[in-house]
Order: sequence, then C-alpha cells, then structure tokens
Amino acid sequence: MTSPIPSPPAIPFLGHVNTIDRDLPLKSIDLLAQQYGEILQLSIFGEKRYIVSSHNLVNEVSDEKRFRKKVSAGLKQVRNAAGDGLFTAFPEEQNWGIAHRLLMPCFGTANIYNMFDDMTDIVSQLVLKWERFGAREMIDPAADFTRLTLDAICLCAMSYRLNSFYREEAHPFATAMADFLIESGRRANRLSLVQAVMTGTNAKYEEDQRILATLVNDILEDHRAHPPAKNDLVQVMLTGRDKETGLGLSDENIKQNLLTFLIAGHETTSGMLTFTIYYLLKNPEAMRKLREEVDSKLGDRPMSVQDVNQFPYLLAVMRESLRLGPTAPARTVMPIEDTVLAGKYAVEGGASVIVNVYTAHRDPKVWGDDAEKFRPERMLDGKFEALPPNAWQPFGYGMRGCIGRPFAWQEAQITLVTIMQRFDLVLHDPTYELELKQTLTIKPHNLYIHALPRKDKPRLLATPSTTLISGDSSRERASSGATVAGDAASLHPLYVLYGSNTGSSEAFAQRLASAAASHGFRASLGTLDSATAHLPKDGPVLIVTASFEGQPADNAKHFVEWLENVNDAAFTDIKYAVFGCGNKDWVNTYQRIPTLIDRLLSEHGATRLVERGEGDAAAAEFFGAFDRWEKTVWEQLGAEFGATARADTVGFEVKTVSAGTERAEILRQKDTALGTVAENKILTAPGAPVKRHIEFDLPEGMTYRTGDYLAILPVNPDRVVRRAIVRLGLSAEQEIEINSVGPTSLPVKKPISIYNLLSGYVELQQTATARDLEILLSTTTSPASTRVLQDLSANYAEKVFNKRLSVLDILEENKDIELSLSTFLQVLPSMRIRQYSISSSPLWNAERVSLTLSVVDAPSLSGRAEPFLGVASTYLAGLRPGDKVQLAVRTSNAAFHPPSDLSTPLVMICAGSGLAPMRGFLQERAMQKLAGREVAKSLLFFGCRSPTEDFLYGDSDLKEWSELGIVDIRPAFSRSSADSENCRYVQDRIRHDKELVAKAFDEGAKFYVCGAGKIAAGVKQAIVEYIKEHKPTDETSAVAIFDKIMEGRYATDIFE
Repeated sequence: MTSPIPSPPAIPFLGHVNTIDRDLPLKSIDLLAQQYGEILQLSIFGEKRYIVSSHNLVNEVSDEKRFRKKVSAGLKQVRNAAGDGLFTAFPEEQNWGIAHRLLMPCFGTANIYNMFDDMTDIVSQLVLKWERFGAREMIDPAADFTRLTLDAICLCAMSYRLNSFYREEAHPFATAMADFLIESGRRANRLSLVQAVMTGTNAKYEEDQRILATLVNDILEDHRAHPPAKNDLVQVMLTGRDKETGLGLSDENIKQNLLTFLIAGHETTSGMLTFTIYYLLKNPEAMRKLREEVDSKLGDRPMSVQDVNQFPYLLAVMRESLRLGPTAPARTVMPIEDTVLAGKYAVEGGASVIVNVYTAHRDPKVWGDDAEKFRPERMLDGKFEALPPNAWQPFGYGMRGCIGRPFAWQEAQITLVTIMQRFDLVLHDPTYELELKQTLTIKPHNLYIHALPRKDKPRLLATPSTTLISGDSSRERASSGATVAGDAASLHPLYVLYGSNTGSSEAFAQRLASAAASHGFRASLGTLDSATAHLPKDGPVLIVTASFEGQPADNAKHFVEWLENVNDAAFTDIKYAVFGCGNKDWVNTYQRIPTLIDRLLSEHGATRLVERGEGDAAAAEFFGAFDRWEKTVWEQLGAEFGATARADTVGFEVKTVSAGTERAEILRQKDTALGTVAENKILTAPGAPVKRHIEFDLPEGMTYRTGDYLAILPVNPDRVVRRAIVRLGLSAEQEIEINSVGPTSLPVKKPISIYNLLSGYVELQQTATARDLEILLSTTTSPASTRVLQDLSANYAEKVFNKRLSVLDILEENKDIELSLSTFLQVLPSMRIRQYSISSSPLWNAERVSLTLSVVDAPSLSGRAEPFLGVASTYLAGLRPGDKVQLAVRTSNAAFHPPSDLSTPLVMICAGSGLAPMRGFLQERAMQKLAGREVAKSLLFFGCRSPTEDFLYGDSDLKEWSELGIVDIRPAFSRSSADSENCRYVQDRIRHDKELVAKAFDEGAKFYVCGAGKIAAGVKQAIVEYIKEHKPTDETSAVAIFDKIMEGRYATDIFE
C-alpha cells in the first residue's frame, strides 16, 4: 500500500510558483525539505515535480536501470543557446553519444596532466594580481576565480587566450552567461503568454545569446586560421570520427559543445574554489592543517605535475567543501516507467524527480549530527571510500555525470596550493555568514577577502568588527590604512591588535592607537587575524580581545588557532600586554581567550609588560577597568622605552560647519543593509512591564537559522539626546565636521548634525569611569564643582558606580563645568550593537524574523525624576511598520539550535523574554508537524508574573502548539503561584515536575536554558538536587555528574 506524498498548500492553476524563491530556488527547496521531509510534491502550472532530499531516496533514483536523466525546464531554456550539447541533450539525441565518445579521452589522466603548465600559467596571473593589489585591497574571490577558470578552460581545452586578468571588468562572456542562465531559470517558471509581452527582457536574452555565440565563433575561427600544435578539444571535435557510428560532429553541434564547456567548464569550478576559501576562512583549524601540509610537502618550490593528488588533507578539504557547497546542487531524473520509491511513494513514469543533492549532503543518517559542520576529517583515512553508495554526488551521476571532473579537480588543486603558499587570507567582514547566489549553479555571494602576501614583512589590517558600526563604507575603511600619523622619525613603533565581534574591544584598541602619539609612540592598528604568523617584533604589542562563549572573536580565530600550535620560544623578542573583555555570566568560559593568549605568549618567550587586565561587560565598571589598565600600560611603556608624553599632540578636532540652517541626512549604511519593520505590537497587559513582538523583513540575501541572533544598531532615546544638546549649549540642527589623527568610530571629514551625531554614534547613558572624572577635574570648574567631582572620585563605587551616574548626569548637576564638545565626544564610548535572540523559524518565513523583547523603562538609580530608558529597547519600541533598521543576523552558539532529529524531545526553560528562542524552536517543530512529519513532544518551563499579565503568546501560539501536541507547557507564575502548582519560579516548577524532566532525559532530550544568570544557576541547582536525591552524594560530586551527563545535551543563552 502506497503513502501520499506530502505537498505544501498550493494556489489554483499557479500551483507552487509563489512557494519557490525567484532568485534563490535552492533556499526554498532546502527549507521545504526540512519541513516536509525526504520527499515532497510540487506543481508548477499543472506540471508535477517530485523532490527527493534524503540519501536513501537519492541512492534509489541513481539506479540507471530505473531512472535516467531528464532535461529540466530550466535546461530546456538553456538549449536556446546550447542546443544538444553534452549537458543539455535529450537522452535520445544521437549527438550526445557521438560527442561523449569522442571527447571522453580528452579528459583522461595523461591528457589532463598535459594541461598542467597552461593551468599554472593562468593561476600565476591571479597570484600576480593579488600581490600587486596588496593586503589592503578588498578582493572578490568569486569574480577572480571566474576569470581564472574561464581563462583556463579556454587555454587548456581550446588553445585560446581570453586575458581576463588584463581587463578592468569581467569578460563580456562571463556577464552575459550569468544573465542568460538566470533568465533561463526564470523562464522555466513563466507562462508563455507572460513571456511574450516581456519585450525588454526578451531583447536582453537575445543579446546575451549573441554575445555567447560571438566568443564561440571567434574561438572556432581562430582555431581554423591558426591550428594549434596540440590536439586539443576543438581539434578533436573538428576532425574526430565516432568509431561506433562513423559520424563526426556538425559545425553547429561543435559550437554548442564549445559553449557547453565554456559554461560548465568554469562556472562550477569557480564556485567550488569560492566555497573552499569561505569554509577555510570560517574554520581556522582546517586552514592551519592545510597550510602545514602544503608547507611540509612543497616548502618554497612551485607545485609540479607530480604533486597532483599528493595532498591528502587538501583533497579532504575539497571533498568537504563540495559536500556542503555542491556547485551543481540538484539534478533532474525521471522514472523509465511507473515506480514506487522507498516501497511506499508512487511516482509515474516520465515524471520530473528533482534530486536535491544540497540537502541530501546534510543527511544526518550518513553524516551525523554535525552534518552542518565543515570537518574535512570525515573524508580522510578511508572514510570517504567507505561512504554509502551515492552519499556524495557533487559531480552528478552515471553516464550523464560531469565529463570534466578530472580537469576541475587538477585545476582546483593547483589554485589552492598556490594560494596557500603565497598568501594569508583574511575576511573583509569577519562576521560574514554564507549567502548564496544561484544561476545554473550556486556560489557564495558578497564574500570579500584580503590577501596578505606571506613573504612580506609583518602587516596589519584594521577591518571593522562588524559592518553595522563601520561607518558609511567598510570598503573605504579597509583600504584607508591602519598606521596613525605623526613625526615618524621621533616616535617609537607600537602595535595595537584587537579581536572583536560587537565593537567593544575594537573601540578600546582605537583609543589606545589614538592616544599613542601623545605618549611618544607611532601606533599601527590591526585585527589579531591580520597578525597571524607575523607578530611584530620591532615594537611593543598591545592586545585587546574578547571571548564569546569561550571562543575567539570572528577576527581572531585564525590567530588563536596559530598561537595554540606554535612551537618552542618563538616570541623571545616580543613585549606585550593583554586586556580581556568578557562576561561573567558565562562562568566556565569567562576571559578564556585573553587568558589563553596571555599564557601562550609568555610560555613561548614573550615578555609581559603588565599583568593582564580584564573587564566584565555585564558590570557597570567595564570601562573603568580598562581605564586603570591603560594608565598602567602607558606608565610601563614610558619607563621601558624612554618615551615621553607629548602634550602638544592634538588627536581630535571638531569644527563648526553650519549653524544648522540646513539639515544633513547622514546615512551610516547603504539601504541594502537595512531591514524593514513589518509589525510591532505589545504582548503584555496594561500595567505590566512591557514585552513586545516585532517582525522585520530581512534585507535581500540575508538568511537565518532557528536559534540565531539579530544584531541591532540602535539610536539613543530622543529625550536623552536633547538633554545632552541643551547641556552643551548647542543646536540640534547645527552641523560640525570631525577630524581625528587616530582611528575613531565617529564619522570624520564630513558634515553631520549635532543631533545625528549624539543620537547614533555615542553611548550617552554609559556609567562614568574614574578616568572620566579625572578629565572633568582637569577642565575649568568652580570650587563647588571641584569638590563634588573630588567627592565622586573618592567614593566612586558608592556614588557613581552603584548609582550608574553618567557623564551627562554629572554635567547636568554641575552646570559650571566647562567641557568642550570634542572632549565630551572623546570620553564617551561608541554606540554598541545589541543582540536579541530571534523568536521565529525560517520554516515559517525565510524572509522575515521576529523578536520578543522587554522594554526597559525603570526608575533611575541616579535619583533622577525621569525613568531610565534602555537604549535599544526604547528604540525598538518606537518603531512603526515601514521603518528601516540597521540589522544583521549573527550565528548563536552551535549548541543552541534545535536538533535535526525530530524524534529528539526538547526541554526548554526560560522566563520573560527569554522565551524568544524557544518560540522559534516550537514554531519550527509546529511547521514540521503540520507538514505531516512525526515530531517528539517537548517540555516548556516558562516563568512570568501571571496568566493574565505577561503569559506571552499564551492565548495564541503556545495554545495552538499545545493543542497540536508538540509541547507540554509548565508555567511558573511569580505573582500568581496558585495558578502554577504553587511554583513561583521555573526552578520551582522543575522540582515539582522532576519526574517529567527525568523521563525526557531518558528519552534523549536536549536541554535549553535562556534567561538571566540567576535563572540558569537556579535551574542547574534544581537538577543537581534531583541527582543527589537519587544517587546519594555530596554537592561537588553531584555537580560533576551533572556536567558529565549533560555534556552535549545542555545549552544556555544568558542575558541580563
């Protein structure tokens, strides 16, 4: 008996046309596979299409006795230019067999080896370009790899030089080809009647085909006019005769096959190379292992043909890159006759069956629970050869598989080995997460890198920690240089390195670099990654870096990986100091990376200038801790190097540009990086602390996973901004221009209004530091104000720190303190991004995210009559549908995502807005349940005030999902405990329902905790108490048992 094949809701006549993303169909197909499972059915204008996404089904449809290639709707459109070439020919067309038999020998081992020198020739052109561009030039690897692979297929197979690296723009063929393939894909999903009236689109399509044909004709004519000495692919097609039929190829078919090779012979390989570079940059351990393999086998000598296939780890990297990024992500087959898949799904003969290779390559039944992780080791030591049949299919399958695989395999090895030998690579945007662009193939989109020549002297690169705070153009920022100007001959060199995700460490590093000249040093600023394997030795090195859940910042990962594998006393000539940023809520990993860097530098011979400083970002004294460390550093550097302070050094200048008669519109980021507010509503009852549900339409190309964060760049509350403007005696409309000797997060050399500057670039409510009080004391004040400031300094903890007094608060209470705008701006920290857990799933809507957040509006600790307003939450609360917001998706802890195995129960524990990620988890499971899949029932422990005040989503989503059977909700009402089994807090409810928790654990549940640090501690304590009850032991042993049994099954996301 057969089972029905699941299908999403459809629109009459149109079917699922609107279900599939127009620009990135693969994204829609992958999400549908996650929701509906291993097989689903779509209808496009009445035509059925089946999609198979599991290894078992891919393996079954790879049986060429039952299935054969079907030219898909998209490929039928490609036939408009490529005709019955090898890739687009129908199975019954004779020319395919003739061409295949003639050309297969061209891609034999000996012939591919003979192409080595020509391949190396083209690779050397790429290397020369990158070397001449230098470290600070931003490189588009996808564009340059397209140049490389297009030139290589032309030279190696057709004896024709395109010279793409000698052009400013891409070769017209490459541009026309991409546009032609995109339009062919779109035509496949359009009605012919609609297509007929799209005259402009049709004209462009015809022009693209003309451009493609022109290059093919030029190659053929050149070949006939100047026959090459070697028997290349063109010569074989012109002169060869098929032994089976005695026939040759017509001129028309030769041209069609030339075009086929020009398209397929470069597009897939350029994508493969770009994917490989991306995965290596995001996985420093793999990058290090590959570099060590290349260095140990080759040293400084160039790669030779004898080295091909002699790099085991490189081959594993390439295979793993093709697993996660198969550039040909799908193929289409059809049953030769009516058949049944997996013994239960009936599929009619001739129907289109789309083989979803992209998703099948992530099947946890083959690749394990870490299938999304880039891990080349899974392809080493016989593991690749031991894979189940058809588990890895990036090159297609069988008779219609990729004929040029050996060509691409050798070309990619030469390219990657040469790049590893010659360059250190750094991401332009260290927070970049993979975006895809799809034509006939897929490749990374908007990926930019810097190539730092390895044989050069140490060179630093100050790329921004995040594009959200990088000013108007991160492109300018990366190319502007990182050395602080000054009297170079008289200043000592100093190097300031940072590892930063949110911008705090970067801001501290900028402060050090900006102040260096006044202390007698010439500072160079750079990311830690840019100093990998090239730590400077001709001057002191100051390092400011952070830990993120125990891991290095995105722009410090490669440095840390390198540092952990350094041997012997490699740093004997280096003098250094480290300041660490962290958050004590992550008790087990607090300051892990700064401590590690400090220890390893010392162990390998470096001299520590001062003791490591540390700042707790969750504490109000975060900035004060840095102030004290910085003061100690400058004192020690002065003593160590004999540098003298230079009071005449001016590092910061503000001048008035306009009195404010015209308003300047300052944009900090291009519109393409802006999200749009779709909905903003209050979830709580009147009188209760406000919680809001906000939905954003993401910028084009931005994607997310369930459990990720949304990073928001807010603005200060209007009331606070106007307080500052009034106190400084300025006009909101007044325009100024800032000039700075050193790096700064403020907009420089451009007019900006006072209001925009104070609104968006500085933290106005940050607690004043001891250093700030010293600066205020150095200004002109009255005796009374001086006494106040001295009293605040003497009683800093009680009167400033505990009351969260800001510089603005102090200035308002002491009107006679004369503080210039430039000094005011210098003491304020730069605006920080805020991260919020996403409370939705892409299975609900891949283009939209929701946030569930608390709005901070509380009595001021400083004693002000007006309440304290949270910067980000106030900003978000005031947004209206249609408003634009600067945002970015950030990946969360790898463990804080729902498991791909739907039979694994979830135990989710949270309070208040900590429900956010849990709502996303449940929404994903609900979408999968509604699609007909079996989903394990989960437990949700949720703490709030009462069922009538703030039981978030209690009468909507949570009620619906409970009735659907995917979750058992166990609330704890702190002000209405009678409604929650007399349990006030979630830890109380866990104690009450401990047998349920134990049962879920026995069933393999994964535990997730989201909320304040005290909630996480209370939950852990409740479980530890349960352990002590059932296995009599002391507290220490019970905690050790908890840590052991929960390893890999217990994830926390802590916030305050």
